[in-house]
Amino acid sequence: MGRRAKEVSKKEYDAPILVEDYMTKKLITYSPDDSILDVMESFAKNHISGGPVLDDNGFLVGIISEADCMKEISESRYFNQPILDKSVEKFMTNKVETIPHDMSIFDAAGQFHNNGRRRLPVMKDGLLVGQISRKDIVVAALKLTSHNYQ
Repeated sequence: MGRRAKEVSKKEYDAPILVEDYMTKKLITYSPDDSILDVMESFAKNHISGGPVLDDNGFLVGIISEADCMKEISESRYFNQPILDKSVEKFMTNKVETIPHDMSIFDAAGQFHNNGRRRLPVMKDGLLVGQISRKDIVVAALKLTSHNYQ
């Protein structure tokens, strides 16, 4: 019988380093049919600046943010009209950049650095499982400062 190659084990860390270890799991989500006014009120009430938009089946179809709402606010002033009660679908970002649940926070930091986003939906097997923000990555880095990675 031939010899088997020695199994190479993955490097193990003493601290959690994956996106799923630091992401927010309880999300406030929106529907494409929600009123943009209701969304703005939700942002203010919940002290958030954006959230995922899910279809009736729970699949991620967009992101709505304060920046998206600025368009409605700006247009209402330009046309000298009150903010109209339009749907989220008209303002949300359709092409959503996501991040996998099992990505390291180091790689996630690089992704945030390259794309300029403030938050990213976290996906597992094609389903939304959370959201991670730049702040979450900073907090993770602070928690890891006492660990030595070689």
